[in-house]
Amino acid sequence: MAKTTKPKRKVGRPKKKSNAGRPTKMTPETVNKLITAFALGCTDIEACCYADISKQTLYDYQKQNPEFVDRKERLKQTPVLQARSTLVKSMKTDKDTAKWFLERKLKKEFGTAPLIGDPDDGKIEIIVRKE
Repeated sequence: MAKTTKPKRKVGRPKKKSNAGRPTKMTPETVNKLITAFALGCTDIEACCYADISKQTLYDYQKQNPEFVDRKERLKQTPVLQARSTLVKSMKTDKDTAKWFLERKLKKEFGTAPLIGDPDDGKIEIIVRKE
């Protein structure tokens, strides 16, 4: 039986990469769809559905473009910032909104839930705030 040998590769020019693979789904249009979805506060899965890509496609893109991960996280905060802005603007004219905000932000001082305290005399007392 004759021994087969591999043909030697020519030294010199590097082998060119073939462009025969599947075209990428991460087109500028797809990236813009992801940006839109993340700016609405969508999860990764929701954004992928909107952009019509798989989660793995997004994660592969993030590996190749690590700066996109930071941008994505910042975009996801957009609705929170808009809500805060709306809340602060409405508190200027609406006392109920201001009260609601204080009840949630400063619960100890403005909360409506009963407080359980331990006065100096050692007895436990339930304090109910009246509105």
